Amino acid sequence: MMAGSLRLELQCLFVLLLLLLTLAAAASGSGSGESRVPALFVFGDSLIDNGNNNNLASLAKANYFPYGIDFAAGPTGRFCNGYTIVDELADLLGLPLVPPYSQASTVQQVLQGVNYASAAAGILDDSGGNFVGRIPFNEQIGYFESTASQIAGAIGAAAAGGRLARSILFVGMGSNDYLNNYLMPNYDTRRRYDPQQFADLLVRHYAAQLTRLYKAGGRKFVVAGVGALGCIPSVLAQNIAGQCSQEVDDLVLPFNANVRAMLDGLNTDLPGARFTYLDNFRVFRAILSNPAAFGFSVVDRGCCGIGRNGGQITCLPFMPPCVDRDRYVFWDAYHPTAAVNVIIAREAFRGATDVVDPVNVQQLATL
Repeated sequence: MMAGSLRLELQCLFVLLLLLLTLAAAASGSGSGESRVPALFVFGDSLIDNGNNNNLASLAKANYFPYGIDFAAGPTGRFCNGYTIVDELADLLGLPLVPPYSQASTVQQVLQGVNYASAAAGILDDSGGNFVGRIPFNEQIGYFESTASQIAGAIGAAAAGGRLARSILFVGMGSNDYLNNYLMPNYDTRRRYDPQQFADLLVRHYAAQLTRLYKAGGRKFVVAGVGALGCIPSVLAQNIAGQCSQEVDDLVLPFNANVRAMLDGLNTDLPGARFTYLDNFRVFRAILSNPAAFGFSVVDRGCCGIGRNGGQITCLPFMPPCVDRDRYVFWDAYHPTAAVNVIIAREAFRGATDVVDPVNVQQLATL
């Protein structure tokens, strides 16, 4: 009896110490003091990957200079010159920057969040196959389920359930299902589905995947739509005039509309769920329509890239980037600069319902 009681006391002391360490990390590691939520969990593609592809047998990597040229830790695997959207959101939420899943090995690391995003990943498992190695959304969800079990094993099922329910899950998927599936000539998707049928297919999968995250313990979700793909440098470079492709944007709009409607349905059908939609497309279009109002002067080429619009070949190792990076909307052939990411994140955090609906991230954190 005494041995069993001693074991119980030691387990309680371990849990208490673990929680104290977590609170200390939150106080010292965040940019804004007290955290608004316990954790931030991230799912997506290269727009928010922060290193999960580094050790994969993949052609989609960014762990080399000049990627990370404006990031304190240098090239980490972020497909950007500096902050991603979720880096800025972590700061705004009072959390430390969350580690990539591939580098998060201890409970102390995962208690405040994990980033599962992987460059070239899609809603469909076969999207992004031209890049070989990547972690599709279904696999990212499996990793989150493992993380939830890991946390439950450390602090108990009830405490873990409460912690996950108060945390925010940021999901940004869909770009690769278009750029690296539907629009790729070596995929037969475009021959099998018209744009609306493909959008319907994607969102059927997406709804099931988000429901799976809900069943694993998630309750507060920020789901980002797909941005204005028709204006990225790689698309601009495909015509001599360097014009945005309305055809490509018209592919994306039915998907975004479907996602918005789907989230409304999940909010109704899943008890306690809070899904909010971030209209990336609208923010991008606002920036491109009046770049000077946002501090930009170059909207039609990548800061680091080769060929027309800096978009025919993306940023290569040790290639000199542009000097005035804060004036560029696009960092490389596919991805925005850190300056754009910060704008989008701040809109997500404080924006009105025309950008983030039905509530913004700041409001979501208090619910």
